[in-house]
Amino acid sequence: MKTEIKVLMFGDVVGNLGCVAFQKHAEQLKQQYRADFIIVNGENCHTTGRGITPRLVNFFKHNGADLVTSGNHIWGSKEILGYWENGDADLVRPANFPSVCPGKGHAVLTKDGVRLGVLNLQGRIFMREHLDCPFRSADTALSYLKHHSDVILVDFHAETTSEKMGLAHYLDGKVAGVVGTHTHVQTADERVLPHGTAFISDLGMCGALNGMLGMQIQPVLQTFLTQMPSKFIVEQEPPAVISGVCITANVATGLAMGIERFRVIDNQVKT
Repeated sequence: MKTEIKVLMFGDVVGNLGCVAFQKHAEQLKQQYRADFIIVNGENCHTTGRGITPRLVNFFKHNGADLVTSGNHIWGSKEILGYWENGDADLVRPANFPSVCPGKGHAVLTKDGVRLGVLNLQGRIFMREHLDCPFRSADTALSYLKHHSDVILVDFHAETTSEKMGLAHYLDGKVAGVVGTHTHVQTADERVLPHGTAFISDLGMCGALNGMLGMQIQPVLQTFLTQMPSKFIVEQEPPAVISGVCITANVATGLAMGIERFRVIDNQVKT
């Protein structure tokens, strides 16, 4: 069994351009970092920029992803509602959603004898405040995962850096990494916390660099200017940005040895 593993974690994939960019660069980045696992947040990968379908889950798997995480837009496409009926464990939704919701909030992946546990949680500040507490939900999930995993990583889909940082400190020394998703802007605060948990406030995204968080600019500006709703449309024009981190973890301790950001700009990728 390996003494350490490397895991690539990709930020929110937005629309067709984000999918094509992931397809083009995932394998190259895996080889570059000699990664063992790939985890990607896919809740915005639908053509509308909201939701995911079974076909898109299979698309990510075909292009090297071991697991797809999600967040507040997981139910954006009704096609996904029955996905878990066959027991599929390659897509997770936030664990602090109500228990009656389809799917599970965590999964355990095994490769080369190493068990990687992945937990998905959603924040409450400026989001769905009626969700279960992500801190207490983490405690519940870890009571299971710590007995079935060698290394545990957390995708925390949340709005504020304070809530993300708070969870990271709360779990410091209990998991190998806590990474933020949802805001689509990669932060520069990656580090290993004092007790061995890697952290970054946000992975960023895979999508149109010059859009508004992957969407066309004008409808978003119209909403800002008028406070009236506009239909947001996914930006399809390059360049695309592909961003995330590589976390290196010690299998014996289950803690992080390092975290490194990656950010690729591709001017040629097209849908």
